[in-house]
Amino acid sequence: MLRYVTRRILMLIGIIFIISIGSFYLIHLLPGNITVVIEGPGASPANQAKLFKLLGLNKPIYVQYFVWIKNVLSGNLGTSFISQTSVVSTIRAAFPIDLEIMVLSQVLAFAAAIPLAMRSARKPDGPLDRVLSAGSFTLLSVPPFVIIVLMVLYFAIKLAIPNIGPSSYVSFSQDWITNLESLSLPAITLAIGSFVLYFRVLRSDLIATLQEEFITMARSKGISQRRIMWRHAFRPSSVALLGAAGINIGGLLAGGFVVQYLLSIPGLGYTLISAINQSDYLLVQGIVLVVAVGVVLINFTFDFIINLVDPRISRE
Repeated sequence: MLRYVTRRILMLIGIIFIISIGSFYLIHLLPGNITVVIEGPGASPANQAKLFKLLGLNKPIYVQYFVWIKNVLSGNLGTSFISQTSVVSTIRAAFPIDLEIMVLSQVLAFAAAIPLAMRSARKPDGPLDRVLSAGSFTLLSVPPFVIIVLMVLYFAIKLAIPNIGPSSYVSFSQDWITNLESLSLPAITLAIGSFVLYFRVLRSDLIATLQEEFITMARSKGISQRRIMWRHAFRPSSVALLGAAGINIGGLLAGGFVVQYLLSIPGLGYTLISAINQSDYLLVQGIVLVVAVGVVLINFTFDFIINLVDPRISRE
């Protein structure tokens, strides 16, 4: 177990190091001149050259990287050229919104997927299983940005339900009820995609687990079907579910950006797209780094949880 965790941590450090290099070089791949962004298009070439040298952009790129990574390790991601605020403070203000949306969407997805997958796995190819399988397959083909547009058109415009349309976000500290209402549409939108994935993965594993001999033995002892599903079948069937959840939740951290932007919710996604439109390179670089590291950490956490559920993994 200790060897497994140590190996994973070393791998995590290596991946984060590679991510830092990629996010740093991203700023050099973006079009435009950073001095023009700061000084404006009317700046003289002499002033641009002076600023270029002041920012250290005249140094070799590997020297710039080591200066930047040193600042990152000390908690300094730079200062936005547009708003003149620190990138860390901007990310700190936006990230709780993404976290809240992810938590709400995953609570909804698991609450729906687990019981429905159990009901569906009891009678494979039954009427309920066919309806759920067909419905989940249909939802799988619809991208989130289409779902959110349809939901806004129906709930916010046609039904005129307050506090759920674009630009209706209210912070949790200001009014928690209105906050939940304003995040209901993005949470439901992301929950739909997660539900489809979790339902299909768990259903398939449950069907296979229910064919095992220990389940047959449990049934021969007169144990109720409900207890068999929850106590005996769910745990061995949850390994693939946890693996899918780790990948999916990590993807949601970046996948919900378009949904946030369409609803003008000031999370990381809205902030990132706005920074790209304004050529705010340091803010783009900082958000990309934080999101990428967050995805890696989420996957690492779920790998550890999977190992606790099935210790055989660390011995393989």
